[in-house]
Amino acid sequence: MLFKSLRCSFPARSFHIFFCSWSRNRPASISLHRLTISAKAMDSDSPCVLVFSGKSSREVEISRALKSSNTLKLPDNGEVKVMLDSEREEQLNDYNFRGDLFLNLLTTDHFGRFLIWSPRIPSTHDIISQNFCDLPLGTVCVADIQFKGRGRSKNVWESPVGCLMFSFTIQMVNGRIVPLLQYVISLAITEAIKEICNQNGLPYLDVRIKWPNDLYLNGLKVGGILCTSTYRSKKFNVCAGIGLNVDNDKPSICLNSILQESVAISYKFTREEILAAFFNKFEKLYSLFIHQGFQTLEELYYQTWLHSGQRVVVQQKDGDRVTENVVTIQGLTSSGYLLAIGDDNQMCELHPDGNSFDFFKGLVRRKLE
Repeated sequence: MLFKSLRCSFPARSFHIFFCSWSRNRPASISLHRLTISAKAMDSDSPCVLVFSGKSSREVEISRALKSSNTLKLPDNGEVKVMLDSEREEQLNDYNFRGDLFLNLLTTDHFGRFLIWSPRIPSTHDIISQNFCDLPLGTVCVADIQFKGRGRSKNVWESPVGCLMFSFTIQMVNGRIVPLLQYVISLAITEAIKEICNQNGLPYLDVRIKWPNDLYLNGLKVGGILCTSTYRSKKFNVCAGIGLNVDNDKPSICLNSILQESVAISYKFTREEILAAFFNKFEKLYSLFIHQGFQTLEELYYQTWLHSGQRVVVQQKDGDRVTENVVTIQGLTSSGYLLAIGDDNQMCELHPDGNSFDFFKGLVRRKLE
């Protein structure tokens, strides 16, 4: 086979991934329950409420210090109200994230041990990214509702009750492998769901990875990932955001709706158990990734993604001329892009920026102007 590293003429700008788009409208069902802290958080003029809790006494001390410093901020300088979980007087309702349940299930040494929860927030990603240097590494921010979730091309999405929406911090030294981090996160999510099914004797939900950053179930999008990074003091500060439809069947599907269709049982996935299972898996996979490279995870990743052997058409514009080439996806390149081979046995690297992807129709299209 003739191997020639050939980049398709797609714009090679920053490798940016995007969040799952849940809903543009605030869900009408939000008023089903009453909770003082949540009701106040619904008011756009009220401060953003952040509740701190931790896995151990160390994280609890960090909570107290952060509250005392009063340094956390929002991108638009909006007012932030911080409280410790021990100071919260109101009872939680069914749709509120239970930090105590999550922390009891968590077995990690680093990730997820410091928790920020908010009943309603503009964006978990903004909280993490704006305050990265003030938070301990591995901090996770979870929201019941977010109304300015970040998406591709600066799209803004509102995420309804039932979604698991969270962002967390990671710090990396090797910038060449930062684009591969999204694949480790995707794999940790699918493996976490698989483990929960195995532990509870549930039918296997075949959540699959659609490159580069989406999660699909039964042919429909059920989740997505956003990773952004900044470079400071010779390290990459990475903010990873994940959205997963757990108990909301609008606008597409969710894990629980598919589970109920599969078997007549009362069991339902909870956001707390999925988040804990994710971090428990991610910490192990991330250690392998950092110390042994992504190649140790590639086989498992290819078993989970949708694209091995898929034939797609690359449509390119060269001036007024449009050419089409049929290629077959082989895997990933060392930099995290798609590796494909043409019918002429030449290899090419496919990039996402500036292109529309519709893999289920077997077509990669360059946007034509």
